[in-house]
Amino acid sequence: MEHTRYIWKNGELVEWADATVHIGVHGLHYGSGVFEGIRAYETSGGPAVFRLRDHLERLERSARLVKMTLPYTPSELRAATLDLLAANEADSAYIRPIAFYGAGGLGVLTRDNPVEVAIMSWPWGAYLGEDALEHGIRVTVSTWQRVGANVVPHVAKATGVYLNSLLALQEATSAGYDEAILLTPDGHVADGSGENVFVVRDDVVFTPDLSASILPGITRETVLEIARDLGHRVVEKPLIRTDLYLADEVFLTGTAAEVTPVREVDGHELGPPGPVTLELQQAYLDTVHGRSDRWSPAWLDPVPQCRATSAA
Repeated sequence: MEHTRYIWKNGELVEWADATVHIGVHGLHYGSGVFEGIRAYETSGGPAVFRLRDHLERLERSARLVKMTLPYTPSELRAATLDLLAANEADSAYIRPIAFYGAGGLGVLTRDNPVEVAIMSWPWGAYLGEDALEHGIRVTVSTWQRVGANVVPHVAKATGVYLNSLLALQEATSAGYDEAILLTPDGHVADGSGENVFVVRDDVVFTPDLSASILPGITRETVLEIARDLGHRVVEKPLIRTDLYLADEVFLTGTAAEVTPVREVDGHELGPPGPVTLELQQAYLDTVHGRSDRWSPAWLDPVPQCRATSAA
């Protein structure tokens, strides 16, 4: 991770090295936090954040689902994010807002633990590498199942849930794959470790619906809207493992992964990225970089080009 100058922490900009917490924070011991992944992109009009409001509203919904009251509104966090990016003089950046229970009691139940909020930003290129975006990745179906809807609220982007993702990704990379796909306990396709899954067959774009314990991804929602607008038939439905093996195309979506093609699943070769994947990938990248005004104006939040000294 490339260090930048500032991190926004509990209402003010602090130097990167000074943005610390106590070892007794509840969030460290129990994974009691929620977070977001957001990207700012370089555009012809300067840096802009993609779907910033939507991400921060999801952060607030995630917090509500785990009974956490954020001390800042989405509007205040939006202003703080833009101030941070201006202060760090970022042309492009990955942005990580996080809220967690701080130091207080160390019982499982939070009592006198304050809610702390921070926002980081730093340069981060293609999550799985530029080669992955161009040529695709190899994935395997994990032996670790996706946590069920009645285990934890899967629609919350909660920190503790990502141990599930870590275990699946460790298993996949140890076996020589780039990424893992998790199934639900009843055998339906859920998510990648940090991405939503899409399958293309006979020119129809399929993706698991929310009953598969998936995170309702903002990139997923974006790609669904773009695909429909481009005239593709889109179906949200339960998918099984063999749908991956027999697909014409498979791709993953996420803020970090963007639109990443899959060229192999468990040794089943899918070949180079297909035409639907490439069309949607290009449309997505044109949108986030402001190269197309078909969708961009409503989704891009310009970063002010002045250096900030304090945050909202």
